[in-house]
Amino acid sequence: MLNRQKKSKKKIQVNKLQEKVVQIRRVTKVVKGGKKLNFRAIVVIGNEKDKVGVGVGKASDVIGAVKKGVADAKKHIITIPLTKYKSIPHLMYGKSGSASVLIKPSAPGSGVIAGSSIRTVLELAGVQNILAKQLGSNNPLNNARATIDALQKLRTFSEVARNRDIVVEQLYSL
Repeated sequence: MLNRQKKSKKKIQVNKLQEKVVQIRRVTKVVKGGKKLNFRAIVVIGNEKDKVGVGVGKASDVIGAVKKGVADAKKHIITIPLTKYKSIPHLMYGKSGSASVLIKPSAPGSGVIAGSSIRTVLELAGVQNILAKQLGSNNPLNNARATIDALQKLRTFSEVARNRDIVVEQLYSL
């Protein structure tokens, strides 16, 4: 008889992160022999469930810049709280540099109402019903970072109740 051992296979779930390039900018530097050309790529990654990150990469070719941007975005991934209607729990402001962003929960079925890089960040975060407005600067990198800042500040009712040492029902009666 052959002694067969059953090998238990552990299911390893790898979060499939999607990536979108928000902007690729060509940067030149004047040096002794002429001009040196480089590229800067702004990349947003997310799993369309609750994780999102923004990164910047700089290299002498576009592909290298995008790869560095993805690596930088993976270092800066955040987890956001989503409601059961794929929206955010409450209104919040975010700021980065001179760019400010207002994000507001919206009715189910309204979709993502946002512009430029804010839309990309929110879609890759998995938010489906939200209203966003960019205030101040229209710099794509600062707007993406301001959106991340606003999403990072979000709190759920249970977190607030735990911080205040009260039950969730008391929050509704206040």
